[in-house]
Amino acid sequence: MNYDLVVIGGGPAGLAAALEAYNNGIENILIIERDKELGGILEQCIHNGFGLHTFKEELTGPEYAERFIEMLKDTKVNVKLDTMVLEITDNKEIHAINSEEGYMIISAKAIVLSMGCRERTRGAIAIPGDRPAGIFTAGAAQRYVNMEGYMVGKNVVILGSGDIGLIMARRMTLEGAKVHAVVELMPYSNGLNRNIVQCLNDYDIPLYLSHTVTDVKGDGRLEKIVISKVDENRMPIKGTEKEFDCDTLLLSVGLIPENELSKKAGIEIDKRTNGPLVNELMETSIDGVFACGNVVHVHDLVDFVTEESKKAGLNAAKYIKNEVENNENYIYLKNGNGITYTVPQKIRLENIDKGINVFMRTNAVRHDVFIKVKAGDKELLSFKRPHMAPAEMEKIMLPKVKLEGIDVNEITISVEGEA
Repeated sequence: MNYDLVVIGGGPAGLAAALEAYNNGIENILIIERDKELGGILEQCIHNGFGLHTFKEELTGPEYAERFIEMLKDTKVNVKLDTMVLEITDNKEIHAINSEEGYMIISAKAIVLSMGCRERTRGAIAIPGDRPAGIFTAGAAQRYVNMEGYMVGKNVVILGSGDIGLIMARRMTLEGAKVHAVVELMPYSNGLNRNIVQCLNDYDIPLYLSHTVTDVKGDGRLEKIVISKVDENRMPIKGTEKEFDCDTLLLSVGLIPENELSKKAGIEIDKRTNGPLVNELMETSIDGVFACGNVVHVHDLVDFVTEESKKAGLNAAKYIKNEVENNENYIYLKNGNGITYTVPQKIRLENIDKGINVFMRTNAVRHDVFIKVKAGDKELLSFKRPHMAPAEMEKIMLPKVKLEGIDVNEITISVEGEA
């Protein structure tokens, strides 16, 4: 089984990458998806708000996925559903298995990794207390309610104000449940501002900032949870306990890029993003293996996933056609003050046309600041931002002409000038 390009993951990232590669001359493409249908997480996201950047209209998650699935039908791209990838070797062989074809070894000239991400669980954050039924990750609850048709509970508390948690606060309310509170460890919400307004404020659901769950009580089924205020070190403060009678606790406590395959293949992982370290082509540390979407870093908007994945698909096509410069003349992007990470982490000017988009996150809520790009002491670029928050990914464009004249092999991106 030989293909020019194999895309691992048939969610929004994999679909966009495969279509872009196909549109740039690569026809012998295979998408491998472990679920029974394409679309990934979008299939359970029945709320609208998707597609404003990509399609210039507001779509639900399934509608957004369907646009790409329909485009795929007009191509020669092959798809294997209900198929699990077990291993990727350093010579670009994919070992996979399904119930119809059994064990397969698939050879590829290039690979795109688009496995997405998974949720942190109760065990990952060590919530103390009893171990009753009724504790779900927010995404699992979303699938139960939206796709399987099961109501997970009637009296709900949500820990974590990430976008999935906020959206599920609204969803559970619309299904008739009582959402008593959304509890957030940080002094600010980790969701988009529009979701705070549309999912909490519009339904009078209280948001407890700088709080966390400190006890879980229940015999068989969850009966009660205790929350406490936390100090500046995120430690619970005694005497601030507040109890809620509830039968369900939903956890929206962060997402982890799904990189077990990447690590097993020996791909270099960035500890800041928990995703592969990539260059200007979205190529990983293994030649000809590209990565995009939430497997690289967790995105806010599926439109940004699409943009990044098209870039990976385009460059995978160029790689297959021997149209990329393969050298080690890298300029490394370093984190300065206030920046958590950047993607890509290194760039080669030879493979950049007019400029390159760099994605990043800040480590705190900031107002009236500048994103500064410097080579040594020389300031190359400055971008004004009236507001920055960890929950909102930032994007800047580095023009090639600004990078050509520097005489160092690294640039620093930082946040300066907070009012």
